[in-house]
Amino acid sequence: MTGTTYANLRDLDGRPTAIRCRNGLIEAIGPDVAAPDAIDSGGRLVLPAFVEPHVHLDKTLWGEDWVPGRRAARLRDYIDNERRVLGANTTPPEVRAGRLLGRMLAQGTTAVRSHIDVAPDIGLAHVEAMFRLREAWADRIDLQFVAFPQQGLLCRPGTADLMREAIAMGVETVGGLDPAGIDGDPEGQLRFIFDLAAETGAGVDIHLHDKGELGAWQVRRIADHTAAAGLSGRVMISHAYCLGMIAEAELDRIGKRLADLGISLMSSVPADIAVPPIERLHELGVTVCVGSDGIRDAWSPLGNGDMLERAFLAAFRFDWNTDEDFRRALSCATDQAARAIGLAGYGLQPGNRADFVLLDAVTPGDALARRPAARTVVRRGAVVAG
Repeated sequence: MTGTTYANLRDLDGRPTAIRCRNGLIEAIGPDVAAPDAIDSGGRLVLPAFVEPHVHLDKTLWGEDWVPGRRAARLRDYIDNERRVLGANTTPPEVRAGRLLGRMLAQGTTAVRSHIDVAPDIGLAHVEAMFRLREAWADRIDLQFVAFPQQGLLCRPGTADLMREAIAMGVETVGGLDPAGIDGDPEGQLRFIFDLAAETGAGVDIHLHDKGELGAWQVRRIADHTAAAGLSGRVMISHAYCLGMIAEAELDRIGKRLADLGISLMSSVPADIAVPPIERLHELGVTVCVGSDGIRDAWSPLGNGDMLERAFLAAFRFDWNTDEDFRRALSCATDQAARAIGLAGYGLQPGNRADFVLLDAVTPGDALARRPAARTVVRRGAVVAG
């Protein structure tokens, strides 16, 4: 593969820079990188390509007729409504998901972790559909998958066997959902998840919506199981509202343990509930990223897959307003997200994959404040969008 140089760029500090790419990797980066045939990038800001660490591609209704959301009193009610909505939809999951991936790629995302529903009423149909999606998009987006027991793992007979089959088929991560609140058997669910992950070499990603001390207790038990299974650096807890509801001293104790075990956290930074305090957790050494969660699905018609907007929502949620704050927000959708999902060779350094996005902005704060729509997306050194 021939080399390509992108010149006349601005780095995160506003300094001039250029990037030379060869064989899909960054060969050189800096103000002195030059080539006679370099592409003039017009002084735009360059960021590492965005990473989406938590989305449900198989559930999206992107491109379908408008479906308004519903309000419900319980998590189980939302799950049941989703079963009805998706059960009535005749568009293949990979078609709906492909439409959304096109949008996400155009906005600068080149790596995605998606949860896939596994349940007795759908079997492994969604897993098979997402594998077809991954094959079709392999030259444009890196896709990781999580086998997700949305309807419950132990409380839905047959789900555990389907989870084993999904991992055997090539799904990389074992998912879980509210071990106490959904299954009512927290130790049973956690034993199954961590035993399966340890046996197969898979990672773990657990949705945890349970609040307050019940949720915090489950975080501590997830840490215990992580240590016992030897899965340090392979575990993520998604949502973890409880960490925004506990005393500071307890948060610090839990945060230090999460950091020691390399357990990462994902937040969609919702506006209606407490969320993990990202700044303090970063100070404690915990990897905390942001993700979209559901995008235009039966839970809510909102969301657009733009990780720059998701980073903005984090800044808005925490009233961040300094340059340091804005860089922290961006990191939640870039390097923190990449670290959380174990994405190797990521970042704007020589030797790493040449995945980056060019925006008409002068600083990270400017990019977050305006979120310019026009973006040039480079994957493996070649322009794939924009």
